[in-house]
Amino acid sequence: MDGVTLLAVALLLPVLLLFLMLLMERVERPLRVDSVGEQLEGFLDSARPEEVETYVSEGFAPALERYWRRRRLSRLLPGRPR
Repeated sequence: MDGVTLLAVALLLPVLLLFLMLLMERVERPLRVDSVGEQLEGFLDSARPEEVETYVSEGFAPALERYWRRRRLSRLLPGRPR
């Protein structure tokens, strides 16, 4: 390979990688939205009232974190209902 070809490859490779990353973002976006809907459905089916109130006042992410924290804690403590 001569110097010009090597320079062209060196300059075009980052642009090509950026293009592929943007393309993958467009492919992955609908997949993330669907999984959030499934998580919300599962959360609302088994959430406690205080967790639902957290969802209403602070949004989905903090409420879901509180829910998963409770679920992890209930698995660690013996004798607590699941």
